Amino acid sequence: MILDAHSHVHDPLGPHLSALDDAGVDRTVLFLTRPHPERATDVASLRREMSVLEGALKGGADDGFADAWREFDAALAAHPDRFLGFGSVRLGRPVEETLAAVERDVVGRGLYGIGELTPPPDRADLVEPVLQAAHEHGGLPVVVHGYAPTTAADVRTLAGLAARYPRVPLVISQLAGANWLEAIELARDTPNLHLELSTAPLAFAVRLAIRELPTRTFFGSDAPYGDPVVARTTVERVTPRGEVRERVLGGNLAELLGLR
Repeated sequence: MILDAHSHVHDPLGPHLSALDDAGVDRTVLFLTRPHPERATDVASLRREMSVLEGALKGGADDGFADAWREFDAALAAHPDRFLGFGSVRLGRPVEETLAAVERDVVGRGLYGIGELTPPPDRADLVEPVLQAAHEHGGLPVVVHGYAPTTAADVRTLAGLAARYPRVPLVISQLAGANWLEAIELARDTPNLHLELSTAPLAFAVRLAIRELPTRTFFGSDAPYGDPVVARTTVERVTPRGEVRERVLGGNLAELLGLR
């Protein structure tokens, strides 16, 4: 089974499903999203879409969160055979509010985990209440954005938090962007820290991550920012046929999510 560990709701859904088919992907983890870069037709429209992130990171009252949830729920309902839903929660809220949100919006919906969380730069500490909630629910997987604006200090903070909550699988996405080498080193020493490989800056970085962490790395596309065919090809170019490649392309994630 080929599993894409990272994708976002598309508008419309059709091109995403076609891309998954082209890549031979059976199912994909789906995160809700507020910006929709796939709608953009030029630089100006892309800038408009991505400006939504600024409001989201500031956490304003009208941050598009409710609309994103509606799109997400509709996508899961339309294609439950293709999408593995992960639910998000707002960061920077009181612990009690975070615990209630995870209970209601993740566990209550029967979702597979929490994410993708995107803290402001140098504020990865805001993820801790979510890890506490994940711990209280038996160790739900938690996925945190790894590319910019995530900083090297954030990657170190996340590793420290993972060590504090050893029952919670903590996944840093996008191979931590420019901080990929430090992320590999930290994950090597933190048994519950995992790395998702989408949009990695270098094929060499993907090769090294898989070599060091063959049971804790996941193929992912980060579609629509990345492409499932390209992401799968990268993994296959840097791994020989066999058990390790099969693990990275789906086995590791299937094991984590209890799909086997």
